[in-house]
This record gives sequence, C-alpha cells and structure tokens, in this order.
Amino acid sequence: MPQIRNALIALLLFLGQLAPGPLHAQPQIQPSLSQRQAFPSLWHIQGEQGEVYLLGSIHVLPPNLHWRTQPIVRGLSRSDVFVFEVPQDQSAITELNALIQAKGFLPDGQSLRGQIHPASLPDYDAAVKASGLPAAMVERERPWLAGVQLMFAQIAKLKFAPDSGVDAVLMADAEKNQKQARYLETIAEQFALLAPDDRTLEVQEFESGLKDLRDVAAELEPMVKAWGAGDQAKLDKLINGDLDEFPEARKMLLDDRNRRWVPQIEAMLKEKHVFFVTVGAGHLSGALGVPALLRKDGYKVEGP
Repeated sequence: MPQIRNALIALLLFLGQLAPGPLHAQPQIQPSLSQRQAFPSLWHIQGEQGEVYLLGSIHVLPPNLHWRTQPIVRGLSRSDVFVFEVPQDQSAITELNALIQAKGFLPDGQSLRGQIHPASLPDYDAAVKASGLPAAMVERERPWLAGVQLMFAQIAKLKFAPDSGVDAVLMADAEKNQKQARYLETIAEQFALLAPDDRTLEVQEFESGLKDLRDVAAELEPMVKAWGAGDQAKLDKLINGDLDEFPEARKMLLDDRNRRWVPQIEAMLKEKHVFFVTVGAGHLSGALGVPALLRKDGYKVEGP
C-alpha cells in the first residue's frame, strides 16, 4: 500500500486542516491502542561538533498513547534545533491549500470512476462503502485526493488524528519552547510525491491501495504496535514491504529521499548544535534507511 503508507500519511498533518468535509469528520470508535505506553526506537549520532537524534514518526496516532520514553525526553531536552520533513506554519498551509485546489480535481466531464480500470471497480466501491462517504463526494477528485479522503474518513472513525501524531506534538513543543526549527523538504517537493504529473502512475498507485482502503485499521494498528514496540524488522515489513513490488515508487518515495536527507544530516553533525530529527518511521528502517546509510558513510550510530 505505497500511497497510503508513505506520501499520503506524511501529508495528513496538513490535509486534516485544509480539506473540506470528511477530513473534519468526528471520531466515532474508541481505539484499542489508547491509554498505553509505546517505546519507539531512537538513534543517536555524535559528529565532529554536533549531535543528532533520530526519531521515526507515525504521523497519525490515537490520543493518550504515551511515547515519550526517558531516552526521548533526554534527547528532546538536550536538543536546541528541531528538524522535520516539511513546515506546518501558515505559509505552508496556504501553499498546500493552493496546490490542492489547483491539482486535486478532475476536469469537467470526467469522473474518478472513469479513470479506474474495470477490474479495480469492485475494490473502489468497497473502499467508498467502508469510508461512509457519499460516492459523489469523491467522483470529481483526482485519484490521489480521493485516496486521502477515503483513508482519512476511516482514520477519523478510529480516533487516530494528525494532531496526536509525533510530528505535530513535537512541532508544537518546538514553538512553545522557542526552539529553532528546520526542514528537510519543501511543501512543493512533498506534494509532487503525492500528486505525480504521470497520471498513469497516479491511477496505478491508487488502484494498488484500494484493497487496503477497505480496512485502514487492519493496516494502521499493526504499524503503530510495531512502532511502539521498537520492532524495526516488523515495522520495515509493514511500512515498506509491499514497495518492493513497485520499485519505481519505492525509489521515488523512500530511497531517493533518504539519500537526499543523509548529506543534510551529515552537515548538521559539523555544526555546534544538538539536533532532534523527526521523520516518517519508514525512512529509518532497513538496509537503505537513514541510519544504515549513515553507518555506511562511517558514522557511529547508536540504536537498533
């Protein structure tokens, strides 16, 4: 489910504030993961002058999931610069809203159903039914935006929310404590992953995720549990495993971005700062994850 697990979830932080209708749906179901302690993995790298902590984020989480372990609290207290994938300030929200309006809808006379191959239509109908949304609500949307709407409608029912996600919580902390914030990507760069210019690829990604859109909880809850247990092998399989079947999507969504981020992190290690870097958990696992690439470049990386 490459679209959901990577670019889509990464942008839910913003879409929950910007998109109309279903993205503001009120939660209805008490999640099974609430009121428990999580122990996510944390990495630490000592550089020439600086230090970097790396924390993998699940961008949408249930409320009352306590993940601030002692090592994380210590890393946060020692850090003077917080680093995230993309900004979430008003300027970024305005930019994203404009991109959604410009690139989120089909031309007059076209329908989403007309973009989908006949073999995928039963999965599409099942996903719409599971979401509880009126079919007409998504019919004018491009596949990428429809995927967001269908997924977020189910996430809302689970009481999983972007403002409970690790990124949102730590961004609020950085602002409250007047910590410097930096970003690895721009809104435009991340949006390009979500809404590719290649319409054939966009439809292919949408169709590849339709089966999982029928039951988002079955995908999301095991991911959160593996993250909370610090089980990197299982997390890598859950988040990135099916991307092996889509090598072009894996390269674009994960591997290329990891390789672009590593030089930025290595540059941080030459500064007299302690950085707390929070990115999607899928970017930190596996042989091509950021910690593995840093180790390959000769850095001593403490952590799993």
